[in-house]
Amino acid sequence: MTIVARPETPAGGQSGLSLTIASDPLAVRNALETVRCALQMDDVPDDTRSAAELVLAEVMNNIVEHAYRGGSGDMDLHLRAAPGGIRCEITDSGAPIPGGLLPDPAPGQTYRPDDLPEGGFGWFLIRTLAQDLQYRREHGRNCLSFFLRTDNTNEAGGTVAGQ
Repeated sequence: MTIVARPETPAGGQSGLSLTIASDPLAVRNALETVRCALQMDDVPDDTRSAAELVLAEVMNNIVEHAYRGGSGDMDLHLRAAPGGIRCEITDSGAPIPGGLLPDPAPGQTYRPDDLPEGGFGWFLIRTLAQDLQYRREHGRNCLSFFLRTDNTNEAGGTVAGQ
């Protein structure tokens, strides 16, 4: 089991956290605890911490189960503060997402967990809780990035409609 934590201060001086995590369920669980503690220390609101934990658990467990298919490998997690939230990026060198496209539930459709294909509910949760979700395959690595809101403003600082 490997978790390597590195404090991060990218250009612009905003704080962050970087972890390298082995592709096994126990390492994922330990990484989630590290993220939870880091977000708690940074006074991130409870609802954002909960959303971060759910989204990251779904993403990292998908990497373990599907990208590495239970084999060995590492994933790199980078979190950094951004205006109105947290910018997240996870990279791995496992198998690419089939077709190079993220699963996309039909807009406005109501889902029951029993009706979704294996893995379908996880992607529904990820899409519900994360904004600006992007996937790309670059130099033999999968890269998934997203934004988790800590307040009711968008990344440009404007108020989100309806909130």
